Amino acid sequence: MDNIIVKDSFWNIFPEAQINVLIVKDVNNTLKDAEVYENMLNVAKNNALKYLPEDNFSDNVIIQQWRNDYTKFKKKKGARSSIEALLKRVAQGKGVGSINPLVDIYNSISMSYGVPVGGEDMDTIVGDLTLGVAEGGEAFYPLGDDNNEPALSGEVIYADDKGAVCRCLNWRDGQRTMLTEDTHDAVLFIESTRPETHEQANNAIRALQTAIKDNLQVESMRYQLSKNDSAIKLL
Repeated sequence: MDNIIVKDSFWNIFPEAQINVLIVKDVNNTLKDAEVYENMLNVAKNNALKYLPEDNFSDNVIIQQWRNDYTKFKKKKGARSSIEALLKRVAQGKGVGSINPLVDIYNSISMSYGVPVGGEDMDTIVGDLTLGVAEGGEAFYPLGDDNNEPALSGEVIYADDKGAVCRCLNWRDGQRTMLTEDTHDAVLFIESTRPETHEQANNAIRALQTAIKDNLQVESMRYQLSKNDSAIKLL
């Protein structure tokens, strides 16, 4: 991965957004103690209940905010934000299973802080990683699927020189760049589209940095992108 660039096409839709970024290098992402991460996820699941005070799931503020955001760009039918997917499981009394340390940590932070968190393997990203509006046709192979499901014209995506990396802003990651136990260098994202959620996102990225240090014994670099500061030069 060369640089991280948020394009003008994204800021045209979400001019007040901020993108928090965490870069983690030389990590051992092998799951050594599953019970630790299972407990972490269970605690986070309980913490997430505070974001669901309304009996009707769709009446909760976080759900309404993200669903409104998803009306502002072209999306695949049924696509929802990643935080809605997690909170839906919480509302239904379902658990969130352990995958690998980095994913477990970011899922726990996502639930505890009510923000979307995602991550990619930096070593699999070709050229610059960008966030912007798709031209349409960018190749995308979803997790667990060998069939290409290309991005739609007008869809907000993370992308690199080979195609889409994450579709519909933070809806779904691709097989090619997903975090695995073989991941050594990772880039993690927390998107906040409106000023009233920026503080929560800032608290979440700091907590994510701390959790990675405490559990995986590695330092990380934290960045924040906005309309007036929209790129991270890594090389």
